[in-house]
Amino acid sequence: MKKGLFRLQYEIDPAQRYTEAGSDRGAKIVSSEVQSEKVRRILEATSQMGYKETIMYLRTLQETEPRIAIVPITTYTPEALHYRLDGRNPRLTFVSRPLHTIHKLDDYLYSANQSLEEGAYLWCHTMTAALKSKLIEERYPWGIRKVVVAWDYLWNRVCPKLRLTHKLYFALTGGKSRTFTRVEIIGRLYRAGFEVVDEGFRQGEFFVLARKVGLPVDDMPPTGSPIIHLKRIGLGGKSIVVHKFRTMYTYSEYVQPYIYHYQSLERGGKFKDDYRVNFWGRWLRRVWLDELPMVWNLLRGDLKLVGVRPLSRQYFNLYSPEVQALRIRTKPGLLPPFYYEEHTPETLDEVQASERRYLEAYLKAPHKTDWRYFWGIVGNILFHKKHSA
Repeated sequence: MKKGLFRLQYEIDPAQRYTEAGSDRGAKIVSSEVQSEKVRRILEATSQMGYKETIMYLRTLQETEPRIAIVPITTYTPEALHYRLDGRNPRLTFVSRPLHTIHKLDDYLYSANQSLEEGAYLWCHTMTAALKSKLIEERYPWGIRKVVVAWDYLWNRVCPKLRLTHKLYFALTGGKSRTFTRVEIIGRLYRAGFEVVDEGFRQGEFFVLARKVGLPVDDMPPTGSPIIHLKRIGLGGKSIVVHKFRTMYTYSEYVQPYIYHYQSLERGGKFKDDYRVNFWGRWLRRVWLDELPMVWNLLRGDLKLVGVRPLSRQYFNLYSPEVQALRIRTKPGLLPPFYYEEHTPETLDEVQASERRYLEAYLKAPHKTDWRYFWGIVGNILFHKKHSA
């Protein structure tokens, strides 16, 4: 076998030591969520296997389990996938082609959703960006490895996402060398109507098992632009679009239900140790620059200076009906009321209590309340070092 960079994932030791690197932080096996006993037994039987052994095991099992489908590595277009799966109704489908080598990956996953019945499982594998960086560092000597990692990041992660370089990149590579973060893979699956029920690292690759739970999300796919446009709940419950500097990996917004299910909240109602935040995003949040583009929303009248944080529909649905009803009676704001508190709220209930105090006071005396909260928030930021979480 040719020992190029993209073949190394099948020839190294089990890569559990890589799972805490970069966007791979927080990876876990959650097979307790697998409802099918047969699928759970397959996961347990292959838990120590890499890609090759897993394929061999599944091919042997196919002889007695007709509802297991292995999609050949040559099936890399949405049309070919739909043709292969249409009418077969497999319970478990294993995609043998690594996801990072599939050009129209969103369309491919949408096609899988259309071809599978409700509750069916899709099992995929890929090399994540963090794994790939580790492999490069192991292969190249010090001094060269950083240059190779930087070039790989710019060419295989940045160029496919930029309008100026998108067409050139795919014309030259066919999109077969792209690199995805673990967060992006999970987000793409959720956007395609699946929920992730098991994930883990095996011998240098990331394996993820997802179950079809509904239809794909009907929206525009995320871009790699440094400024992102997010749908949020505004005055009267209407949808508004707010603008922020990107601080998270692409497709992070679709991972919110998954991360909320498995991870607790920290102060301010944000997710604790949120691994969706990229390395420059942490710095932008510390210095409050991530929300600078929202000034445009302020000038347009979508937001006011002081007010509850604009929430996504998924996060808004976690609130109690009483607080939801209060929230939509006023515009969201740039400066959230929990920065006014002496002790920053740490749980969702505490965040709701803080917002409720502000909203009830605001509805009674709007200008007086915002004036008092504004100077309290400014004082906490300047003298108590509170920052955008």
